Amino acid sequence: MERCRKSQSWRYVWILVFFVILETARAVTHYSIPEEMEEGSIVANLASDLGLDVKTLSRRKMRLDVRSNKKHLDVNKETGELFILEKMDRENLCTSKTTCFMKMEMTLENPVRLFNIEIEIVDINDNAPQFWRDTFNLDISESTAAGERFSLSNAVDPDIGSNSIKTYYLSKSEHFDIEIQTGRDGSKFADLILKKSLDREEKAIHNLILTAVDGGLPARSGTASIIVRVLDTNDNAPQFDKDSYTINLTENSPIGSLVVQLNATDKDEGSNSDIIYSYSLYTSEKTQQTFSLNPDNGEIRVKEMINYEDFRIYDMEIIATDKGVNSLSGKCKIKILVTDINDNHPEISIKSLSSPVKEDIPVNTVIAVVSVSDKDSGENGQVDIHISDNLPFALKESSDNYYELIVSEPLDREKSSEYDITITVTDRGNPPLSDNETITLELLDVNDNVPQFPQSFYTIPVMENNAPGALLSSLTAIDPDLHENQYLVYFIIEKEIVNTSMSMLFSINPENGNLYALKTFDYEIEKEFLFHIEARDSGVPALSSNVTVHIVIKDQNDNTPVIVSPWRAHGSVVEEKIPRSTDKGTLISKVIAIDSDSVHNSRITYQFLQNTDATLFSLDQYNGEIRTTRMFSYRDSRHQRLVVIAKDNGEPALSATVTIKLSTVETALKTYADMTEVPLEYDIFSDLNLYLVIGLGSVSFLLLITILVTIVLKCQKPKPSKAAPSCRNSVISERNSTIADSTLVSNDAYWYSLFLAETRKGKLVVRQPVPKGARYIVSSIPRSTGMTETSDSAASTLQASTTTSSSST
Repeated sequence: MERCRKSQSWRYVWILVFFVILETARAVTHYSIPEEMEEGSIVANLASDLGLDVKTLSRRKMRLDVRSNKKHLDVNKETGELFILEKMDRENLCTSKTTCFMKMEMTLENPVRLFNIEIEIVDINDNAPQFWRDTFNLDISESTAAGERFSLSNAVDPDIGSNSIKTYYLSKSEHFDIEIQTGRDGSKFADLILKKSLDREEKAIHNLILTAVDGGLPARSGTASIIVRVLDTNDNAPQFDKDSYTINLTENSPIGSLVVQLNATDKDEGSNSDIIYSYSLYTSEKTQQTFSLNPDNGEIRVKEMINYEDFRIYDMEIIATDKGVNSLSGKCKIKILVTDINDNHPEISIKSLSSPVKEDIPVNTVIAVVSVSDKDSGENGQVDIHISDNLPFALKESSDNYYELIVSEPLDREKSSEYDITITVTDRGNPPLSDNETITLELLDVNDNVPQFPQSFYTIPVMENNAPGALLSSLTAIDPDLHENQYLVYFIIEKEIVNTSMSMLFSINPENGNLYALKTFDYEIEKEFLFHIEARDSGVPALSSNVTVHIVIKDQNDNTPVIVSPWRAHGSVVEEKIPRSTDKGTLISKVIAIDSDSVHNSRITYQFLQNTDATLFSLDQYNGEIRTTRMFSYRDSRHQRLVVIAKDNGEPALSATVTIKLSTVETALKTYADMTEVPLEYDIFSDLNLYLVIGLGSVSFLLLITILVTIVLKCQKPKPSKAAPSCRNSVISERNSTIADSTLVSNDAYWYSLFLAETRKGKLVVRQPVPKGARYIVSSIPRSTGMTETSDSAASTLQASTTTSSSST
């Protein structure tokens, strides 16, 4: 029971506390602040105003609850100050209210306390009056009477009270004014009043400025532009730039060319200013037929050809009418004066013409007669005639307005086969007029050109052994004439060479100039031919020219070398005897071959084809000299066989061979003279017998005596002639055969020395070299058969003579 009483007593205490708090909450703290305060500005100190201990605010969890979507104020829990959290705009917070309050609650705990706070937002003049549009357009007819009233849209100011719109002002205008009206809600608006009648032609648009001013301090204002467009009425007639026009028009003006551009203006606008141009009744029908008038733009153009000789003056009257409801019109007069011009071209007439003519027509010959005329008079009818300066023709006046076309220079059909002669005639008007006529003059050909070969001299190489009928060359001449004067015939001008006609050696095609060989040529017999070929045209009289032809026969390697030394009968072997005591380098023999081919093909080289002992003999490949390379020893064979081949330089190379059989003897029999023309004579057999007898007798004697005798034999030498060098050893040539009579011709100067003859007794004659380029003719003479003859008459001699290439053997 006691516990129930205690519980009931606590309930009463809490009820009492609630009523205390409620009563405290019902008390409202009111503040008034202007709008647009800066953020952070202090509104009031709530702790001081509400009697709160500043030190307990934070502990009691002081907070501020605002009854709006956005929190613009807050309280500092340390100082209890109420401050601006975000700038406030009264017009946004209280859109349509004249008064603006912001309510909030501040709550404290321990104990709980609730405080109502009310903030009044006071309006300031922070907004200027504004019109709904910046520009207003008004259309007012120029016939509107003065005093007419026109409503204008009023301006709006979101501020209230004295800060709202107070009055309107209109920019200065002599035609307009405003009257300010007040609405039931106290708002202000203005009416536009027409003070003075409008004239669109004087001023079509009036620009006015309407200004709205509020009552704040300082006052704010807003403006709007009023554009008044004056509507037209048809109160003005069209007017031309001038009342009358005088125009000079050249005759023969092209149809459609502009004569004059009329311009009438109407101060009205729209259809009231649209103008139509037309002829008046005072304009003649001929004038209207000659000239066209564009009703829309007033252009007068030429409609028909105007001739000064037909009409010289045209008069017309033009009316300009607008398209207003009650149309108005204006008019002007036009006088057109036709001006004469040089409108007639000069004319050319060809009275006679000679074409074609021969190219050799004489100078000053008349080939055409020309007449000229001009229908104009004065200088317009005076004419000048001429042709091109680069033509071989000239104009010569024969009578009034008649001219002769003559040849002024010699003509040549080959330079120009025809001429296009343009005759031009020009009058002296301003501007001058001209005409021209072209005549074509054709030239006939005459035979006045000689056939011409491209070259004056032809060198034609021909390889020997050619086939008969082979084409050598084509010799073609050119004749610039025409037809039969151009047709050429070719033939060889006859010339005999060694009783042989050229026509037997060569042939030429008379139609195309192809040159053929009729025989096979041999370089060794015929080396060149020189003759003339003539080309003759078919004109009357015929003209001709000739060309020199040089046929050069080219050599082929078609001749085998012929060995002339050492000489031997066909197929026989050359036998030679040499002392066994022959020294190293001794000339044993000399092989000489000749080739009748040209220099290149006839160069001979020599080689051993067979050599019994290659260490014993050497052969010079160029001069054919066979020499010992060492002395004979007792081991060497007494018989040596040498086969020498002589090969030319042709392609393919040709060759000849000679076989030389060498036998060695113990005693020297005869000296072999080299390179001399003076005969060397020795009594070989008598001296040998003497030495042999002494040698045989000394065999049985003392060895010393034998040695001395041997020394004497080796030291014994023949007495050399003054014309020949000494030679220790001798060579015996044993040939019982004779050289047949024959002639060998060589053009090769490569071989300067030849063995010309050999005798059985060893006599030898050699001729020294002759100048390069000379011709060698080698003739053989039958040799005698004497065994021991030493005289020159008894010696068999092979003689050589030299001639130039132009001499005969």
